[in-house]
Amino acid sequence: MRHNFRLAGLALVIALFATALIAPGSASARCTTGGMSPAEVDVCTPTAKAKLLDNGMLIPPASAPARVKRVIAAANKIRSKPYIYGGGHARWWDAGYDCSGSVSFALHGGKFLESPLPSGPMMNWAEEGEGRWITVWANGGHAYAVIAGFRWDTSGDSGGETGPRWHEDLRDNVGFTARHPAGY
Repeated sequence: MRHNFRLAGLALVIALFATALIAPGSASARCTTGGMSPAEVDVCTPTAKAKLLDNGMLIPPASAPARVKRVIAAANKIRSKPYIYGGGHARWWDAGYDCSGSVSFALHGGKFLESPLPSGPMMNWAEEGEGRWITVWANGGHAYAVIAGFRWDTSGDSGGETGPRWHEDLRDNVGFTARHPAGY
């Protein structure tokens, strides 16, 4: 009888300790309860960050899924092309790319897109919310992506250069819709 009382007391102490560490409704609590949606799993699982080389090429982390590595490889192929409005929409290989053309090209490399999308339709592409490996941020006038922790964007270079480039710094995403491929 005394033994059962001690076990019940120990269970109560553990439960109280766990409650103090993980507040109900917090992201940590949802991450430990199981039965989560794919979007919740994406938020709960940290992603290894890629490495940006001095030449502007991004090296994916070894732990990245093969499709994410292909997205990064595709983006690297056009990383020094100039910005051209409408570029990348009439054909995959183009003289230059606009914002959504460059994001479309990268996603096509991972077989997430069959044809290019303008920024407006990207607001409804794939799954809602931020992804674990890939998040496309879009509004009616601009699109960019965050892939393995780096921003793939045609704007925001400190030297004033435009065109598809990798950026270490993230940007303000107010006014943008977050979308991601399911499971990524």
